[in-house]
Amino acid sequence: MFQHANVELAMILEGRGLFRWRSEEHTVETGQVVLIPANIPHSFHAVTPIRFGVLLMDGLPREPKAMFDSLVPESHPRVITLSRMDQEQIETLFHQWMRIASSSLKDPQKSYSAWIQVILLFLCEHSQTGRVALSVTHVADYMRQHLRESFLISELAERAALSEEGFRKRFYGVYGMTPKQYQQKYRLSEAKWLLSSTDKDMQTIAESIGFVQLHSFSSWFKKRERYSPSEWRKQQRLYHE
Repeated sequence: MFQHANVELAMILEGRGLFRWRSEEHTVETGQVVLIPANIPHSFHAVTPIRFGVLLMDGLPREPKAMFDSLVPESHPRVITLSRMDQEQIETLFHQWMRIASSSLKDPQKSYSAWIQVILLFLCEHSQTGRVALSVTHVADYMRQHLRESFLISELAERAALSEEGFRKRFYGVYGMTPKQYQQKYRLSEAKWLLSSTDKDMQTIAESIGFVQLHSFSSWFKKRERYSPSEWRKQQRLYHE
C-alpha cells in the first residue's frame, strides 16, 4: 500500500488488474476509471499486461475540486465504468491533456485547471458503476454503431446477458430512457450531424439511420424538429453564413 497528498484519477486503457484499498479489493479492466481521494492507502496489481493513464492532482481550484468530490461519495475511492465509445473519447482527452501539459503555455495554471475540469465533467456525464452497467453500455454502443438496424429487446438482452425485464430496468436506470427512445435520440443526432456537416442527399441520410422511405424519414424528422430535413439544413446554413 502507498498513499500521497494528491487526488488520483487512474484510467485503465488496456488489460485487467486488481485495485486494493484498506481491506477491499476490486477487479478493474479496460473501460474503467479509479478515483482516489488524497491520503488513502491503496495499490494496483496486474492480472494481465495492463496500461494506465494517470493524473495526480494537487491544489485543485474550487470548481474542479467540487466535481471530483461529487464523484467520490463519502471520500472513498470509487471504480466507475465507461462504455467503449466513451473510453475512446476520454483517452483522446487524456492524450490532448499530455500535449497541453508538455507545451509552453502563457498561463499554465489556467490551462491545467480547464483541461482537468473538462475531464472531470466528462466523467460526471458518462460514468457508470458496476459490471452490469458495463454490459448495458456495451449494448448501447452497439446500437449507436448500427443506427440503420432495428432491434428486438430479446436480442439486446441476450447481448447484455440479462433477462428482457432485467435489461429494460437496467437500461432505464443507466440512461433514463428506454432502448427505443435511446435509438431514436441518436438517430436524430446523426441525421442532424449529416445534414449540417455534409452534402449527402436526403435518401442517403435517411438510409444511413434506418429509413428505407424518404417520406417516412421526413415525417419523423419534422415531428421532432418542426422543420423538414431540407428546411432544417437550409436554416443551419443560413445561421452559419
